[in-house]
Amino acid sequence: MLRLDHLAVAARDLEEGRAAVEAALGVRLQPGGKHAHFGTHNLLLGLEDGLYLEVIAIDPEAPAPEGARWFDLDRFDAAPRLQTWICRSDDLGSALVRYPQAGAPVALARGDLRWRMAVPRDGRLAFDGVFPALMQWECDAHPAERLTASGCGLARLVVRHPEAGRLADMLGPDLSDARVVFEIGAPSLRAEISTPGGLRVLE
Repeated sequence: MLRLDHLAVAARDLEEGRAAVEAALGVRLQPGGKHAHFGTHNLLLGLEDGLYLEVIAIDPEAPAPEGARWFDLDRFDAAPRLQTWICRSDDLGSALVRYPQAGAPVALARGDLRWRMAVPRDGRLAFDGVFPALMQWECDAHPAERLTASGCGLARLVVRHPEAGRLADMLGPDLSDARVVFEIGAPSLRAEISTPGGLRVLE
């Protein structure tokens, strides 16, 4: 089974990403950390139901990784946007047998957090980037448990693609989440988020 774990907003610069997301949602982001393997860093926002949102960017102080960065960040050069949705599995190996297009597993760590994430060789996910990134936590803790409640929750995640029906059929046997809907359209993601100031949108 696959379960929605978190959402990732990509930015060219972490502070640019912070400003865009805080303006869109009307809440403050919290400190995250650094990902040495990919030379990136992030900020976080706790959401209801054990989900969270991260803003992620290349860390200018980190050395470049040997391979491509995750979330297609090497080629990212646009205003901050919702770039990736991440699903977790309790058995990433089996999930990758079913979904080899997700990439190869990479062992990662940040502080006492340990996880494996499937990353394509070129960093770009299938279906023009709207296929979910797949991961497995390998620690007792989860980032969402450590975040201050923000009063925000995911109401709906819209995954758009010209072949949305095929993508929905592919993931359907493993992903059962009424919040995730698939629509035909240009490849993109749209998160509708309830906030203390009402329903807001991240795209």
